[in-house]
Formats: sequence, structure tokens, C-alpha cells
Amino acid sequence: MKALLYRRGGLGDTLLTFPILEILKRRGYKVTAVGNTDYFRIAKEVGWADEIRSEIPEEDFDLEVVISLEGNVAPFPEGRIWVLEHYLKSLGLEGESFSKELPIEPLENSPFKGKAVLHPSSGSPKKNPELDLFFDLENFLKGKGIECVYLVGEADSWLEDSVENYVRSLDPLWIAKALRQALIYVGLDSGISHLASYVGVPSLVIYGPSDPIVWRPLGEKVYQLHLGLECSPCFPNVCEERSCLDRGSLLERLLPLLDHLLVQIH
Repeated sequence: MKALLYRRGGLGDTLLTFPILEILKRRGYKVTAVGNTDYFRIAKEVGWADEIRSEIPEEDFDLEVVISLEGNVAPFPEGRIWVLEHYLKSLGLEGESFSKELPIEPLENSPFKGKAVLHPSSGSPKKNPELDLFFDLENFLKGKGIECVYLVGEADSWLEDSVENYVRSLDPLWIAKALRQALIYVGLDSGISHLASYVGVPSLVIYGPSDPIVWRPLGEKVYQLHLGLECSPCFPNVCEERSCLDRGSLLERLLPLLDHLLVQIH
């Protein structure tokens, strides 16, 4: 039996389709994943995709899952439910089990080993708070004796002019393996945050104008933080004030949560 899964989009969008791939493999399908091949390489690495393509091949499939506006699965839910629950319900797969942690081998010589990884960026500047928030978090973690390193990915080149202690990589598979060795991760609603939580790193993910319900990452050690304002979520129609990303208000909640996470880790 052959199955096709098609999903274009960012890293986070793609990762939220991986449970579908896992379920299809468990049901005995040979799975072809179509979309961003750099992202789907991770699924092939863990054995959930047999082939990865950038375009839909001209062949017959016993099952086709096409996640797009023109496909048989809508890319976004109509209401505020987790997008993965929406996918599984659309495909009649509710109740199917799937891994909460990506079974990927760690990179032994990871530059993140035993460190706090900070990622103050996302695919949209509208979701990014002022960088000083992460400098505050870095100073807090340093005060606890924890070394910090910033991760610069494909959408984050602007960070290189603002921080010194950074690691740059454009390879999602390498990042996934390297992150497995991190002590803790703090980031925004981004693809890298989805990846960090999915590989099992204790992760704190900050949401401002985007929706923490719809875009909840996979993972059992992920903590979502948002201020819960009445006007949120509003993305992509974000106001200039962006009170949902107020530095002082976020720090009041972030620092105690970081303390709690560090106690659990140690």
C-alpha cells in the first residue's frame, strides 16, 4: 500500500503533520512526503517517510492526504482547536496514538550540550518582542550558572549583528540532533521552538499575537506562556502597541517559570 502526504509551509507547520506520517507507517503504508524536503528529511531519518519529494509525483497512491486550500484536508481549523487534532479528525484518525517525542539520535558533539538555547526570532517580526527581553533572560540564567547560546536559523540572520554567542545552522536535521543535548530552550512561536519541544528539550515558548491553542507544539516538556489579553490572538492583524509582548509583563511570568523548570531539570 502506498500513501501520499502533501503539506507546504514552515517548519512548525510541517512538524505538526509528522504524527500522521507515523500513523500511516504503523498501518503498513509506504509513505511519500511532499513539501519542503529539508523539513521532511527529519521524518525520513526517524523512519516515518520512505520517500521525500518537493513536488507530487505522477503515480497512483492508495491514500492521499493533501493539506492545502485545494486539498482534502484544510490547512487550518475553523475554530480554536489544535491544528493536529483538526488534521486527525479530518482523516478519521481520532484516538490514534502517536509519539510525543521525536525518536531521533542526539548529536554527540553538539554545541548546545548542557546549555540554555535562546531563540528570540520567528518567521514574522510581528511575533518578536524586543530583544532586550532575551538579554534579561540570558542574565537571569547566567546568574544561575547556566551558559547560554543563541540559535540563528534560516529566518534569523538579523541576530548575528546583535549577539556574539550564537550558533548558525540552516540544516533542520542537524538542529534537531543538536538540540537533543540542550539543557533548556526558550523561544517564540516559531518552527525552531516546535522542533526543540518535539525532540524532548524542556522548552518555554512565548506567544504574543499568535494562538497558543491552534499552534501548540508537540512535546511533553513544553510550557507555553502568553498574557491572555482579551484582544489576543490577533495574528496576522497585529496592532502597533503589541501589549501582548510587553517586556515587563512577560518577565513577571517568565522568571518564576524558568526557576520552576530549572528545579525540575536538576
